[in-house]
Amino acid sequence: MLIKNKIIRDTVFLTLIQLLLDSSALLLNIFITHRLGASAIGILSLTSSFMVLIGMISNGNAFLCISRLVSEEHGKSNGNPNKILLYGILMCAFLSVICGTFIFSFSERISMSFFRNNAMQKPIKLLAAALPIGAFSACFKGFFNAGRTVKITAFADIIEFIVKAAVICISTLAVKNTADASVCNIMVSGIIAGNLTSLITLFIIFLKTHKVYKTSPSISMKKYISLAVPIMAGGCLTSFLSSTNDALIPITLRQFGNSVNESLSQFGVFEAIVIPTLFFPSVIMCSLSGIVVSETARASANKHNHRIKSIAEKLIKKTLIFSILTAFVLMRFGNEIGTLLDGGQLAGKMISIIAPVVPFIYLEIILEAMIKGMGMQAFSSLNYLAEYIIRISIVLIFVPVIGFYGIVISYYASNIIGNTSRLIKIFREVKPRLKFGRTLMFPLIYAFLTMEGTELIFRLLRADCSQILPLSAYIIVWGVFYLLMTSGLKLSEFKVLPTA
Repeated sequence: MLIKNKIIRDTVFLTLIQLLLDSSALLLNIFITHRLGASAIGILSLTSSFMVLIGMISNGNAFLCISRLVSEEHGKSNGNPNKILLYGILMCAFLSVICGTFIFSFSERISMSFFRNNAMQKPIKLLAAALPIGAFSACFKGFFNAGRTVKITAFADIIEFIVKAAVICISTLAVKNTADASVCNIMVSGIIAGNLTSLITLFIIFLKTHKVYKTSPSISMKKYISLAVPIMAGGCLTSFLSSTNDALIPITLRQFGNSVNESLSQFGVFEAIVIPTLFFPSVIMCSLSGIVVSETARASANKHNHRIKSIAEKLIKKTLIFSILTAFVLMRFGNEIGTLLDGGQLAGKMISIIAPVVPFIYLEIILEAMIKGMGMQAFSSLNYLAEYIIRISIVLIFVPVIGFYGIVISYYASNIIGNTSRLIKIFREVKPRLKFGRTLMFPLIYAFLTMEGTELIFRLLRADCSQILPLSAYIIVWGVFYLLMTSGLKLSEFKVLPTA
């Protein structure tokens, strides 16, 4: 019972923190768009994609590796989690130095190959120096997450974002030259400052709170590397494919007939407005995913298959109920939301069109957390590979012919196929007992009925839902009606996660 209550409290706390951070990130994107233009957001999105890829390689997917392996160590009677953390830090030190040296030495070639701009050498060299900082910070975050002290990682995330946003805002206000290199320098400087602050904060907390273990760890450094490499390879593969997909979108939009500025602007709107809007309501799943990895890893290490089964049943039900309502809201008010967020007609149209695939997107967050927690990294990597092959192929074939709608087709195809595959894998391995009607059809029917009822009320009131207050009121009333109807599905019997 204590474990269950702590998981619920941690999930609520992380959801509130993630809401704050996501809202702030969206406002930061809007500020940069106003100040530097939509094309600058496109450049920043490409830079971020490249940085995620290099960061993943340099830290060996440290957060996930350490979170999972330390969780398993906690699940053993005579483990030594501190030693696992040390293994991770040593591995990250080696990888980040190798990657940093490579990037610094080949900065000119990387600048021309990835960005088609020789002026990007300076921010790329600056990035090389930042890699160890980000890698060590990821290690400590994974360690605290595995120890069920998520408030520490959340605190570090807040500090990191505040410092990063402050540096980016001040630099954006001060910059006069909005060339690609200047924009990227702003981004990299903000990330370095945020990561360094986070690392110092986490290290101080670790020194004050860590427990001394006199027992030997259950695995050696060699064994840690053998377990970490598949996790690292999966993360690197996903980041590489994601970066490739992002880099191809502006190129294929130019093949469609757009100018360089139009292509970057459309890509910037998509990455800064459309995608964050689609993912914004998923904060509870994102908050829960880290906990799911840790709890599933512990249950798997102790052979508690019944617990994993119960986790799958409850989370799939809850995710579908929530994501179906979210999809309906985004379909109904996509245009209004796009306009309010300053994304214009393009953003609103894209939000409405892509909204039906939201349940698949949200399911991925939970299903991937379970898959990785159970150690099925090979399946995860192969599934992501297939998913991105589909996405990239469609981008290359359709975007040059039909423009932005080709991106929509790629999102539909890759998410539906990839997450159907994940569902099949979970059903085969875990065998959750789920009824099709209660799990899927009832939420769809209830979402439609409550939308029509709310629509009637607001028509009688003659409320203008293009304004933020009536729009918010509409969504709240709709959500309350939907919650009341879905309570017939006995949601009160669901627990966030079952006790051990």
